Amino acid sequence: MKDKLKLFVENYLSFPKYLLSHPFDGFDEFKVEKKGKMHVALVFIALFALLRILTFQFEGVLINNRNPLDLNNLQEIFVVALLIMLFVTANWSVTTLMEGKGKFKEILMVTGYALFPIIIIGFPALLISNFLTLEEMPFYTLAISISYVMAAWMLFMGILNIHQYGLFKTLAAFLLTIVSMLVMMFLGLLFFDLIQQFISFVSAILEELGLRR
Repeated sequence: MKDKLKLFVENYLSFPKYLLSHPFDGFDEFKVEKKGKMHVALVFIALFALLRILTFQFEGVLINNRNPLDLNNLQEIFVVALLIMLFVTANWSVTTLMEGKGKFKEILMVTGYALFPIIIIGFPALLISNFLTLEEMPFYTLAISISYVMAAWMLFMGILNIHQYGLFKTLAAFLLTIVSMLVMMFLGLLFFDLIQQFISFVSAILEELGLRR
């Protein structure tokens, strides 16, 4: 039991914290020594989706202007999964052309690990937000903002290291990744629009045939 607890702390707390504070050494161990674990990355992604759902419902009333009745759990999970898969697929596509050394699996794992600061700060901050006064709310907003900045830093350093890029090449890869994501989203919307029009066309034909009988 003690060994399992130690392994849990190492995988879910110690090593992610090490990646955040020592990105070059950490991501070298992540890639070369295979210290990164897919199950850890997937748990972090799941926790991030859970945090979004809980924030929608239970964030402090002084800052939360959302209607809890508008919450759709499946939609929140779908949005998180879609954005992550879009980023991972786009980055893998771009970096393959830019001679990046990272694999699809490694990009997904880095993306999951990069959510660590948001999770470790977000859950306690969400709880505390229900006890803060209006004057104290800026501290909550600041904490959340810092967590996202740390996550962005962790993602940037992770992509830089697993692809073995320099600073400017990493910046170019991120820019092209964003462009690639936008293109994929446009093509996806275009595809679904065409499918919807085709279904409407077939339905209209079937309805016309039914009226002629």
